[in-house]
Amino acid sequence: MEKYVISGGVPLRGSVNVGGMKNAALPIIFATVLVNGKCRLENIPNISDVATSLKILRGMGADIRMLDKTTVEIDTSHIVGSTSEYDLVRTIRGSYYLLGAELGRFGESHTAYPGGCDFGTRPIDYHIKGFEALGAEYSVKNGYISLRAPLGVRGSAIYVDGVSVGATINIMLAAVLAKGITTIDNAAKEPHVVDVANFLNTCGARISGAGTDMIKIRGVESLHGCNYAIIPDMIEAGTFMIAAAATGGHVRINNVIPKHLESITAKLIEIGAKVDTMDDYVMVSGNGKYKKTSIKTLPYPGFPTDLHPQMAPLLAVANGVSYIKETIWPKRFRYVDELKCMGANIKVEDNMAIIEGIDSLSPAVVKAVDLRAGFAVLIAGLMTDGITEIYNIQYIERGYEDLIPKLTGLGAKIKKINAPDDIATEKKAN
Repeated sequence: MEKYVISGGVPLRGSVNVGGMKNAALPIIFATVLVNGKCRLENIPNISDVATSLKILRGMGADIRMLDKTTVEIDTSHIVGSTSEYDLVRTIRGSYYLLGAELGRFGESHTAYPGGCDFGTRPIDYHIKGFEALGAEYSVKNGYISLRAPLGVRGSAIYVDGVSVGATINIMLAAVLAKGITTIDNAAKEPHVVDVANFLNTCGARISGAGTDMIKIRGVESLHGCNYAIIPDMIEAGTFMIAAAATGGHVRINNVIPKHLESITAKLIEIGAKVDTMDDYVMVSGNGKYKKTSIKTLPYPGFPTDLHPQMAPLLAVANGVSYIKETIWPKRFRYVDELKCMGANIKVEDNMAIIEGIDSLSPAVVKAVDLRAGFAVLIAGLMTDGITEIYNIQYIERGYEDLIPKLTGLGAKIKKINAPDDIATEKKAN
């Protein structure tokens, strides 16, 4: 077990490069299952979730070569369907894209129920309804999800009851090789949905409407290999923007698509931070004195649920009472107890966090309870004067590449060290 040790109170200053988007990279990696040929993927984030995804495909027979730490070549020509390793699939949420990819290629799938961060029940009902509309039969037994389309996968008109990024992408994966036309009504519009559609189209798919609430997929006979670069990670970019403001720093965040950051940019400016937007980078300057605000998470282009936890420590020292309403994952407030250990005055009522600003947070021994919540306590540690220790850091490293070098490059005093197993186990349990 390892932990982060942070000596806080140092404003972040300098320049940082954002990596490829985790939430686009994972479905695109699994989408290569549909392709007859080699795919060269560039700007892949160097994170544990990507490594696990590649390991899953390699175990199924894919030929995978890392050309450098952010470029991979994947050939799934000889992959064997329904052979993914149970224990690996259970460690990441994005493994559920195997369902759509295998169904699309083989007409069936037998895959372990997906894992990932635990911040409340995250059913895949919308995915299953979409698969059933495409002609698949569905069952769950012994921790496995089984899909089978006895008459083949065929196009259908599908209405997704709730806006779901995962379901939208999974239905696209299952439908690109289907017979006929598939439409997805009430589709998610997030940038990573568009990125997956663009990848598939580069491979020969016929998908239109990605980025709107109506996507049309005209089934094709086969997909071919391609070279493709993953879009920059707007959540990593937004996280560094918040960290810069929270520490009173001045940071240039490079390799971004500013349009993807409009909701977080607007909110930071509203509370008093300075944000300058250029073609492919943003500059964020903090002043340490912020106004209260209200945040409501919404599907894109609204405020992202994946940036809500990171805002909490910043609002914990804002002037007045702020509110965060979580409409995507209402149980995503488990990090609040960790921030309370650092002195934050937060209470949660249903899906609302009520944050009364205080003068400053204090250092403590805390833990990461999931990926984004982990970075929330990390930001809090950077803000405090003193030593903060963070356990369960494997959650954080699932989604942020080269984190220690990037933070130390901005002047942060943070290091990763081995933690005694007994203490680490106790923190994990608590």
